Amino acid sequence: MFARLIALALCCTPAAVIAADPPEWTQAVKPFRIAPGITYVGTKGLSAYLIETSAGAILLEGTMPANAALIEHNIESVGVPLSHVKILISDHAHIDHVGALAKIKQDTGARMIASAQDRWALERGIPRGDTDYGVWKFPAVAVDGVVRDGQQLRLGSTVLTAHLTPGHTPGCTTWTMTVIEHGRPLTVMFLGSISVAGNLLVGNHAYPAILPEFRATLAKLARMKADIVLTSHPEMSDMMAREAKAQAGDANAFVDLALLGKIVAEAKTDFEAELAKARQ
Repeated sequence: MFARLIALALCCTPAAVIAADPPEWTQAVKPFRIAPGITYVGTKGLSAYLIETSAGAILLEGTMPANAALIEHNIESVGVPLSHVKILISDHAHIDHVGALAKIKQDTGARMIASAQDRWALERGIPRGDTDYGVWKFPAVAVDGVVRDGQQLRLGSTVLTAHLTPGHTPGCTTWTMTVIEHGRPLTVMFLGSISVAGNLLVGNHAYPAILPEFRATLAKLARMKADIVLTSHPEMSDMMAREAKAQAGDANAFVDLALLGKIVAEAKTDFEAELAKARQ
């Protein structure tokens, strides 16, 4: 199953959207609860997560530029006024994940927080790194603050920790937080993208460190644990099927302690295959 999910994720990249965006990327779905304080507000094919805190809300991911109004509608539909969104974050600077953030930032007045390594791309609207599909620009968004590896981002009583996981982009970031569900603490991971997805692993002049950084990221994630893994492409974590199980009464539909290891193992296999191909 996970090989199929990885294959689906690999098609969900700017390389595939130059001709035509997958329709799921702009297809509306009803927002749904994942865990205490965490609501899915994205589309059928692109994730966006609303994290509610005692001092406002955090939006993780913006999806495509055309989805700004849809994401904002989803936020308001769960009872959160746009003015209550205080912080915007993302996992990496590609159009299908940050494309709508400039508009959402304008409409909410929220602060944009990102890794220093992705700041250049975000503020220019240009992905950083050589690919086999060229340059796919997005609306530039001003960054108001940067996070380092292991740094905590606080809003009210909620704490997210930034884990730099470069490779897919130089500043790709995985975020973690803890929630209490039915009296038990659960580690929630918003996994940064770890697919090769058209990045040049050999001869990448714009991102010469891609190879060692990708390897280090895969090793780092293999050592980590998470009870709930949430991904920027929902099919990577079987999001919609899990939501269907939740609606059917499964209280642990999103909990899967083995999921992170399976995703990372599949990504490592794909990475090695892509590297071997690039070296031929």
